[in-house]
Amino acid sequence: MNRRKFLKTAGVSATLLTIVPSQVMGAAGQTPPSEKLTMALIGCGTQGLREMIDMLAIQNVQVVAVCDPNKDSDNYVDWSRDGLRSSIASAIGKPDWRADTRGIPGGRDVAKEMVELYYAHKRGSDPYKGCATYSDYRELLDKEKGLDAVKIMTPDHLHATIAIAAMKKGKAVMVHKPLANRIHEGRMVIETARQTKVPTHFIPASASESIRAVAKWIQGGNLGALREIHNWSYRPVWPQYSVLPKETPAIPDGFDWDLWLGPSQPRPYHPHYTHAVFRGWYEFGGGAVADMGHYSLWPVFSEFELDAPIWVESTPSHLCTIQDHVSVKIHNDYAFPAASTIRFRFAAKGARPGLDIFWYDGGIRPPTPDELAEDHREMPAEGMMFVCEKGKILAGFLGESPVVIPQSKNGEFEAAVRDLKPAGRKSSAWVEAFKGGEPTVGNFLLAGPITDAFNLGSISLRMGGKRLAWDSANLKITNVAEANKYLTRDYRKGWEL
Repeated sequence: MNRRKFLKTAGVSATLLTIVPSQVMGAAGQTPPSEKLTMALIGCGTQGLREMIDMLAIQNVQVVAVCDPNKDSDNYVDWSRDGLRSSIASAIGKPDWRADTRGIPGGRDVAKEMVELYYAHKRGSDPYKGCATYSDYRELLDKEKGLDAVKIMTPDHLHATIAIAAMKKGKAVMVHKPLANRIHEGRMVIETARQTKVPTHFIPASASESIRAVAKWIQGGNLGALREIHNWSYRPVWPQYSVLPKETPAIPDGFDWDLWLGPSQPRPYHPHYTHAVFRGWYEFGGGAVADMGHYSLWPVFSEFELDAPIWVESTPSHLCTIQDHVSVKIHNDYAFPAASTIRFRFAAKGARPGLDIFWYDGGIRPPTPDELAEDHREMPAEGMMFVCEKGKILAGFLGESPVVIPQSKNGEFEAAVRDLKPAGRKSSAWVEAFKGGEPTVGNFLLAGPITDAFNLGSISLRMGGKRLAWDSANLKITNVAEANKYLTRDYRKGWEL
């Protein structure tokens, strides 16, 4: 279904609004408890805590439960030494909160403390003690009877498992990228959303004014037919390990490694798998393209009405090692490469001809086009470029600040985009959707093509860069039979979907 038509016509049949727990009191000038959306955060690592600061500030949302296999520790990995701690401290009104911690905090008890201190600080009354904690999401879904919705911020390999379980319990669901790190799981998440009809929201989804303006300009024939879209990022900003860990350190106190593994087959604990580093493993993450590509390319899929790609190919970087005085290439089908390019081919649709999307990460960028050299400019570290028959448009990574290059030809296009609002990621439209309003631009039912595409890209990388022909209707890679095993995962007993 056309995405715009869907957003105009789709209805939400599930009524999710309930009364919040009796201990949650509404203060003067605040939203009454009976109108609040009760939420649970599942996944209390650095990103989960960071995003909860904004969620706690929403007046008609009440966080009533948190869940994570880790209880409380300071061994997390983040993008700055004290940024997360200081942001939480500022939000809860306690500048010295955990100031003596040795590392970066995280875990369900940290999240509980954060929730209760925030609400007590904002209410200005006695300490609030209404946030429950769980190590197992299944127990949370069974016991939290008054729960309206969940936000899933776990490592990628758990997204589908938890989202499906929550939707089957009638809960509204929002999940971070990717929707799933296996194509079969992504399809199951979308189908469960279709069957249960609960409201859903994919967090990185957005409607970009800039991408819409670019699409309109191109569709107007000003630059001729669109042929290619290039999108590049300096990610990854985490280690991409080239070998599997051999050490077997002790599992940290308070950390349930078995629950963290979830549907994945047992393996010895190692910190190289957990926290922010999970992104780099095919089993647990989705690589740089899943980490950042959903932000930049979601509106591209929407505005140009892209279906799943018809084929995908890639170029992964590789590493070598010395074995018995001989240099050999490391065979790696377990971790994403340090750098890569991925090419997605999309079939023609309506008046739009077929086109390619090129993704680059690890510091790789497209060659500098002659038009940019004419302006005496270099390619930025991150960006997006639209290549048409008669010209090119260069923009920021999210498609923001688009310009026709060379600058001498920008003319009418510059006037058309002068008043565009800056690209932004924060939105609370999901709150109204979860309370029975219009579906968001991130409704799970719209996530099929981009979920297929990025997971196919991962499979191509894992297969050493092979071109994979994709039969979307029959859910099959048609030209490399052995690649089909990566459409799903080898489930641990009791965790099958």
